[in-house]
Amino acid sequence: MPDAQQPTPPPGPTPDPAPGRQRLFARGSFLEHSRVAEILRAETTGGMLLIAGAVVAIVWANTPWASVYESIRDYSVGPSALHLDLSLGTWAADGLLAIFFFVAGLELKREFVAGDLRDPRRAALPVAAAVGGMAVPALVFVLWNLGGDGDLRGWAIPTATDIAFAVAILAVISTHLPSGLRTFLLTLAVVDDLLAITIIAIFYTSELDMTFLALALVPIAAFALLVQKRVWKGWLLIPLAVVAWALVHESGVHATVAGVLLGFTVPVLRRDGQEGPGLAEHLEHLVRPISAGVAVPVFAFFAAGVTVGGLSGLVDSLGDPVALGIVTGLVVGKTVGIVGSTWLLSTFTRADLDDDLTWVDVLGMSMLAGIGFTVSLLIGELAFGQGSERDDHVKVGVLVGSVIATLLATVVLRGRNRVYRRLCEEEAEDRDLDGIPDVFQRGEPGTR
Repeated sequence: MPDAQQPTPPPGPTPDPAPGRQRLFARGSFLEHSRVAEILRAETTGGMLLIAGAVVAIVWANTPWASVYESIRDYSVGPSALHLDLSLGTWAADGLLAIFFFVAGLELKREFVAGDLRDPRRAALPVAAAVGGMAVPALVFVLWNLGGDGDLRGWAIPTATDIAFAVAILAVISTHLPSGLRTFLLTLAVVDDLLAITIIAIFYTSELDMTFLALALVPIAAFALLVQKRVWKGWLLIPLAVVAWALVHESGVHATVAGVLLGFTVPVLRRDGQEGPGLAEHLEHLVRPISAGVAVPVFAFFAAGVTVGGLSGLVDSLGDPVALGIVTGLVVGKTVGIVGSTWLLSTFTRADLDDDLTWVDVLGMSMLAGIGFTVSLLIGELAFGQGSERDDHVKVGVLVGSVIATLLATVVLRGRNRVYRRLCEEEAEDRDLDGIPDVFQRGEPGTR
């Protein structure tokens, strides 16, 4: 007698082919997925404005009216008695970017308290990738500049990743990254920002006035006391933030450090212990549009303008070991550093890539991380001085390296876009119409 037909098992969680093994680039929770999507939408808009500001500056600086651009950039305003009679370009770098780093501080603290960095297993990948993605480009730069006409002061320039620029490129090329890759890109950029501001504070502080630095702790402490009590009135917090910024600026430490320190003081969790966004996420929601839509694009406008001098000028600039170190650091160093760190993590922890992804995806994301702009230009100014000849070569190197990284990442990621589109459609499907996509309710590995 033929065997009775076995009943079809009910749908349930997808079995994990390697129980207990870490899944790299796995899909996170629905709440994390939604939060990352919202942040990247804001960064996409800001990235478009950033690119527009940079393009206007580059074009203007290479027209017969370049002197007008330079006079605007170098025009000084501010009270000289407080040593704040700064050029507009310096105000953009020291002042507006403090807003950018305040948002970075909020995001970083949220990641450590309630996000992916709270879990050591999930934090291992972006942290390892960020460290590798900074160490290898720095090494590449140093190798180019060890002798002859080289200059090691700019070793940190190719270490930064510009998240706004990167996600704007993704929007332009219509690439649908799945949740796991988007979360990785954002978390990588957050850790990258922390390491970058640490480098700026330690290695690019030439003179340190401990008196002003100690005085800066007073408004920072007052700011922290207010936000810990969930007092977030602008008329109280903004003056304290401005005073803290001015005192840090006067201390000799780069003033953007004040933004990160203030961001770190804001509580992430709700005071009542309930689920939902805390004060850090609320302030981030308020300030991020200012950072992405105003602060970073204005900085890009003042920082990116460089007179190339035609093809011959471009060739001359790229003949400088500093520019060559930046280009190869961004294009080769970032790719090797991130792919290599991910491979080492996978090998020594026996972690597996998520089932839907391949090493080609890791390669494409690593190339995309080679887009270094905002922080790279800032470090270049700190290393060589705004308006110097070498600073111009830095700008050329950052622009050329970022463009090459963009083109290479576009080729790789566009080639995988059919897969990404399918994954994104799965992450949006909600058959039971409960407001949560079905894929986040199946108990799949890495989705909890």
